[in-house]
Order: sequence, then C-alpha cells, then structure tokens
Amino acid sequence: MISKRLGPLSPYKTETTPSRIKLSSNELAIDFPEEVRRRIAEEVSKIPFNRYPDPEARALREAIAQRFSIKEENILLGNGSDELIYYLSIGIGEFDRGIFYPTPTFSMYGISAQVLGRDRVEVPLREDFDIDITESLKVLREKRPSLAYFAYPNNPTGNCFSEDKIRRIREEGIFIVVDEAYYHYSGKTFLDEALRRDDTVVLRTLSKIGMAGLRVGFMVGKEEIVRELSKIRLPFNITFPSQVIATLMLTEFYHILEAEIKKVVEERQRVYEELLKLEGIKPYPSEANFILFKSLAMPAELLHKRMVEEGVLVRNFSYMIPQCLRVSIGKPEENDAFLEAIHKVLKNS
Repeated sequence: MISKRLGPLSPYKTETTPSRIKLSSNELAIDFPEEVRRRIAEEVSKIPFNRYPDPEARALREAIAQRFSIKEENILLGNGSDELIYYLSIGIGEFDRGIFYPTPTFSMYGISAQVLGRDRVEVPLREDFDIDITESLKVLREKRPSLAYFAYPNNPTGNCFSEDKIRRIREEGIFIVVDEAYYHYSGKTFLDEALRRDDTVVLRTLSKIGMAGLRVGFMVGKEEIVRELSKIRLPFNITFPSQVIATLMLTEFYHILEAEIKKVVEERQRVYEELLKLEGIKPYPSEANFILFKSLAMPAELLHKRMVEEGVLVRNFSYMIPQCLRVSIGKPEENDAFLEAIHKVLKNS
C-alpha cells in the first residue's frame, strides 16, 4: 500500500519547455574551452566503469577541502544538495518535531518534511522578502520545531536574510541549516559558525558554478555531526564520473569558473538596471545568479507564454509569488536576447 503521506504531496517543479535560450534553471552559462573538454575526456577514459567508485570520494573531498579552506572531516558529500536536505531532515530531531522555513523558498525543504511525516512550520516573508521575526518567534514557540532551513541567498527571491534574525531563531534551541547554494554570487556565509557550533551546518553545491550535470553537493559542519549523518548516507552516492570531473574542475580549472562567476555578477547588475527602465516590470535586487521580477503589465502566465514564443525560457513563479517570474543570468548575448524579447512583448501587449 502506498503511504497516505504521499497523497497530498506535489513533486518538485522544474521548467522543461523547449526553447532557443534557456534562462530558467540558474545554471552557469559557460562554453568550456577545448582544453577543459580534452582533459575531462582523458580522465573519464581511465574510469573502470565496471567497478564501484570510491565510497568516500576521498580525492573529491580533498579537492573541496583545499579549495574552500576546510578540513575533509568537516565535509559530507551528497548527490546534489537535495540528498543532503533529506539526510538532515531524517537525522536532525525526532519526527514528531517539525521543520521550520520561511516562505517562499526552495521547495525541497517542505517536500522532505512531508515525505517523512514531519510538520511543516512555514512563516511568510515580509514584503521586503526578509524574515518576519515577530511572527516567526510566535510560531516557533507554538509549534516547537527542531530544525530550520534558510536559503542564503533565498531562492526564488534572490536576497540574503538578515543574519541577526537567523541567529535569533537559532537561540530558540533550533538546529539551523544555512543553504548557501548561491554563495559564489553573494560572498556571504555562515561557514565559520558551522565549523564551531553544534547547532549549525552549511550546504553548498557545485551545480550553480558550472557543474549542474554532475550532481555534487556538500555539507560543512563539525566533525561529530558529519560522522553521525554519514551513517544514513547512501552507499556510492557520488558517481565515478562525477568524482573525477568535479575533482579536475576544482583543481586544474577553477580559475575559469571564477572568471565566469565574476561575469555573471556584472551581468546581473546590468540586467537589473535594464529591467528597472521597463514600464510594467518590477525587478527585485538579487545577490544570486538570477533576478526575480513582477509583471505589472499582463498576467505572469501570459508573459511567460509570450517569452517562450520569442524563444526565451524563464521560470514562472506566479504559483508561489503572485505575478512573479525569475530569469537566470546567462551569457551577455543571452541576456541581451532576454531583454529584447521582454521589451518586444511588453510593447505589443
């Protein structure tokens, strides 16, 4: 019998509509140089595909540790951050205690809670997309969750929550997870606190910096927390190719990724300023690699449809935030195409 917990569950939504220009999934738009492709091909050709990969992914953990100046014993690897969210939702607190997160935010926090039968303790963000600390503290004291997730910067709003509000919530005796999937675009982090506290961990991913197809995420926390959560980690959860390619990118070619990340930050500002000039569009400031914007001139669903007709795919978030869509920052020419398309659609509305 299928568990009744799954009845009301909605699967994770993504955008798969075919389009000439895809700016819907917050990927790093990069054409890797031939040298990178050649080296990857060389290393992948050496993989014994008939063998299991290193279950501890030691070379990859070492590369991550060196790249981000942390110790290997403070790292837990996951098949993307999604897998680590499940591990945390399973391993932190008892199932009769809920999971807190401000909304709107990354949907996997709620999905993992619902799958496990844990109470979803949700508090809407303020109009400025920051945490409503008064309402949050009230709900926390009523519901008594044991675990809290904070996307930092938040997806889909793009802003970083007030650090003091996150810390104030932690003071209620709640274990906090700071999901820094977009850290490379904000430069803001709780990493130091994750390394020294028993009630804080940080999540990072390689998906937003050019390696989405590898599905490599990692959690950073104190050694004792990593050791305990490792007990529920699925065996061989990081594939052989993912281990090899991610290690190569972090050791030999990270400078290429850094240069591209810098370009995205510059393009983010340019696109934001151009959107500000458009009548009928309200963009929101972002510290991630995307921009959330509100359609004032037409229904968001119609704007999304017209943009697809123009060959540009963005993400429709009106089901989560009324009248809002999200555009990923792509290559300059892709961003130009987006701006030209939205200008044309608005002009013809």
